[in-house]
Amino acid sequence: MKKQFPLFIVFFIGLLGFLQYFITGPLSKSVYTLLLEWFQGVQGMAIIMAVISLTRRHFTNVRKGKNVFYSLVTLISLYGMMILGIFFGIGKGSIFDKIYEFVMVPLNATTFSLLSFYMASAAYRAFRARSVESALLLLSAFVIMIGLTSFGDVLSKNLPYFAQWILDVPNLAAQRGITLGIALGILATSLKIMLGIERSWLE
Repeated sequence: MKKQFPLFIVFFIGLLGFLQYFITGPLSKSVYTLLLEWFQGVQGMAIIMAVISLTRRHFTNVRKGKNVFYSLVTLISLYGMMILGIFFGIGKGSIFDKIYEFVMVPLNATTFSLLSFYMASAAYRAFRARSVESALLLLSAFVIMIGLTSFGDVLSKNLPYFAQWILDVPNLAAQRGITLGIALGILATSLKIMLGIERSWLE
């Protein structure tokens, strides 16, 4: 019963969410709206549980003397922003907004700037023409990078159109194939969870 009841809830809610796409009418719409409201409530509880779990984890680190500095920064940042948001608001010009704009945004920009170097390093390793596929990848990347700059227009009037064709046709087809594969993977995983085949979330 300890596992069967959660499995029944997951199957029942999943079935309701699935059927509302095929059954139209006010009853189906009201059930879907109710499910969305429940989802928001569960989402709020999940955030509270995440905050409690994060706090316990980093308090344990501080007590054991493990990564004390990083744990203190995490706890002070978490509760500091929470207190500022609750008591002083999150509107434009508030302390919360200024910290986000002048601390969080530059930190994000710095992180993504560092990622660009890692991406350039990965691209250099991937673009070495060791096989036919690597050679095609290298040629496509070269055409797109040159074709989308003003230098490509100087080399040939057709090069920018060819670069755009690579983006619009083969690249878009590959993206749609990947998206379809992801959707089928989500569907298969959802069915496994609904039917109780995948039970790792119960442990």
